[in-house]
Amino acid sequence: MTGTHAEPILTVEDLRVAFADRDRRTVAVDGISFSVRRGETLSIVGESGSGKSVTALAILRLVELAGGSIETGKVLFAETAGTPPLDLVGADRSTLRGLRGRAVSMVFQEPMSSLNPAHTVGDQIAEVVRRHERVDKAEAMRRAVALLGRVHLPDAERRITSYPHELSGGMQQRVMIAMALALKPALLIADEPTTALDVTIQAGILDLIRELKAETGMSVLFITHDMGVVAELADRVVVMRHGRIVEENDVASLFRAPEHPYTRQLLAAATMAGARRLPAIASAPETFAADGAGAPLLEVRDLVTQYPVKGAGFKRSKTHFRAVDGVSLDIRSGEILAIVGESGSGKSTLGKSILRLVEPASGGIRLAGTDILGLKKPELRRLRRHMQMVFQDPFGSLNPRRTAFSQIAEPLVIHGVAKGADLADRVEGLAQRVGIPVDMLARYPHAFSGGQRQRLCIARALALSPKLIVADEAVSALDASIRAQVLELMLELQREMGLTYLFISHDIGVVRQISDRVGVMYRGRLVELGETEAVCSAPAHAYTKTLLDAVPVADPAAARRIRRVARMAEPAV
Repeated sequence: MTGTHAEPILTVEDLRVAFADRDRRTVAVDGISFSVRRGETLSIVGESGSGKSVTALAILRLVELAGGSIETGKVLFAETAGTPPLDLVGADRSTLRGLRGRAVSMVFQEPMSSLNPAHTVGDQIAEVVRRHERVDKAEAMRRAVALLGRVHLPDAERRITSYPHELSGGMQQRVMIAMALALKPALLIADEPTTALDVTIQAGILDLIRELKAETGMSVLFITHDMGVVAELADRVVVMRHGRIVEENDVASLFRAPEHPYTRQLLAAATMAGARRLPAIASAPETFAADGAGAPLLEVRDLVTQYPVKGAGFKRSKTHFRAVDGVSLDIRSGEILAIVGESGSGKSTLGKSILRLVEPASGGIRLAGTDILGLKKPELRRLRRHMQMVFQDPFGSLNPRRTAFSQIAEPLVIHGVAKGADLADRVEGLAQRVGIPVDMLARYPHAFSGGQRQRLCIARALALSPKLIVADEAVSALDASIRAQVLELMLELQREMGLTYLFISHDIGVVRQISDRVGVMYRGRLVELGETEAVCSAPAHAYTKTLLDAVPVADPAAARRIRRVARMAEPAV
């Protein structure tokens, strides 16, 4: 941690940013002030809509490209110690181009949308170098290889010729960090760079940022909604809500004695991960037979789902990649069985295979005694009312041209369950059950928050009173407090309706909150299965231990221990 009297490299004074849309003006950042000291990591934390990402974009005036305008304030940047700072708000475009990427670099949340799909990653890194330095293409490519090695990208010399789509999410983010560090910036702005990544890949990225910061002495402005990440990485913390700063302190003091109610709310949501069940539902009676008596609701036996591997040239390859490789499991009625694992482990393919959204190659699946794999399409369509799915991206799951009412009503209409006044009553009842006000049902998906959209998806999944709900990363895209609310809702519905869940997640911290039993998948296989607390307290498999060790801890004292999460082998893509 840097000293408290270190000179600031960045000073933001009374920054106000607004967006204008026709006759409407929205203030996204409302008069905030803060500074980043040399050599420190300052985290800006807050939920979606708090203004933290707009603040990051405003520093480099990128917010103007997104339709925003800086109405008041200064952004003072001093590249080297002892020099007068430059006000970036008043700087001309030529000056800004000279600073971006060289003195100040930025890493965004979605690497795939930040990388050019038409160019190799080597060409993209080399372009950054050649734009600011007079070097030939060969030297720029040599530097690119060295940078990819520095960010621990496996087989950097081969990967330099890869296109972004050929790399995993973790690899893509390492490429973005390599680009950001290509010119040894004095300040790195990282806007939610680990939010979309698995916990072990996230841990590796956090380790990497700490390592590179120690090597180069750069300052870091790290933006996140995850208080566990803040505890691991930050020296100081700024908490934002509704465009304003509500609290600022050093990380130890803020976690030990938060002053603002909103900060306490964020910390409470983050520390719930250590609980067996969310507090509001902790005493809920179990509805399944704990001793395993009675036939399981769902039985999966030796399930194999595979995809063809692309052959070279025009030849058709007969080889296949086994995304699910001989998985067997049971789920009892009223139980929550979680499947946890990283991207590429096969957990989502398992969920889709159970519902026959993808066709398994072999094995057996029975729901309440019915052989799912033996059903013809009309029979499968009728059975689908008893098994529903909730996906990770609620906005992508909803039709942007249809109202919330029509989307909840759709399953009821398709299956001929209700119409007219009865349909309206059912839809309104479902909306109220998941916490959506009835007067919002005439709105379209864009008018809802992320948490509300996920509630709409849950209401739609509940419309036909299913026996089984497969929740595939259903809370992964949500902020911590919204995630806690949705998890509470799912547990309430389980208790009230006797629902059975197959809960798929890459976050074993979330799994620990909600599940009765947990299965751990690695490279298509189920490597561990047992009662949640038993697995989390005494993992039998090394991979399970790696997942547990990678979960960020919302406690600076615990998080600051010297820890290196074992880097699992990146998938061969």
